[in-house]
Amino acid sequence: MELRCIAAREGRLSSFLRGEMKMSSSLMNRLKWGEGIQVNGVPQHTNYPVKPGDVITVSSDEEAPEYPAEDGPLTVLYEDDHILAVDKPAGMLIHPSRVKNEGTLANFVAGYYRRTGQNSAFHPVTRLDRDTFGIVLLAKNAHVHTLLQNGDIRKTYHAWVYGRPEGDRGTIDAPIARRPLPSLLRYVSPEGKPARTEYRVLKRMEKLCKLELRPVTGRTHQLRVHCAYMGFPILGDPQYGSPESQVLSTELGLSYQILCAKRLELVHPMTGENLILESRMDAQI
Repeated sequence: MELRCIAAREGRLSSFLRGEMKMSSSLMNRLKWGEGIQVNGVPQHTNYPVKPGDVITVSSDEEAPEYPAEDGPLTVLYEDDHILAVDKPAGMLIHPSRVKNEGTLANFVAGYYRRTGQNSAFHPVTRLDRDTFGIVLLAKNAHVHTLLQNGDIRKTYHAWVYGRPEGDRGTIDAPIARRPLPSLLRYVSPEGKPARTEYRVLKRMEKLCKLELRPVTGRTHQLRVHCAYMGFPILGDPQYGSPESQVLSTELGLSYQILCAKRLELVHPMTGENLILESRMDAQI
């Protein structure tokens, strides 16, 4: 990780680290004892008096991943020194596991960083189920990852569902709980955590409907659970689909749910710029 700032005012170095560079106190304390914090190329203590025009740099090595870097398909949607946004296809895991250590998004991103000579790490800010496809936002270092996690990211999904809501738009407000172990599935329950989803109809067909879904909260499997609960399960969903939707999914040859992470709206954690990032994929049947 390397952060850089050209001072536009006078002040203690610590005030720039906390202010303009948005560093946490824990990261600042970890780096101040080495040579990771420099002014004009010279290591300095945090009480150093900075003047306008001074160049402040913060450097910290990212830990090498335990999984291999691989060359593979990777669609880059947006990239700068701090963040990377890519399209993930259906069927791909975000991160390696004990069972599968290759062929995941993390492997391919590590390979991309290797090819482009970047000393960056894999820090997913948004995560998708294996069979959900579309945009994934990644931070290139732990500092930016923390800032993005503490920020507001508005997510928009597109999905094809079996059935249809009565109105053209609405809100699903239904708490979600986890089923007893060893199950990983969720369900709507009064004892669950609050969960809200906004929806808007994009297209209607005889038995199907294309929806725009915006999760207000971020519960695991939220969109899939909420759509199934409301009587219009996402087409192709093997866990939460109804018998009728699963029959149609089989007839259509679907092997995954037709759910696409279509758009992310956020404020860039380092520049303050308003970003709207869109997937090149879409929910198609």
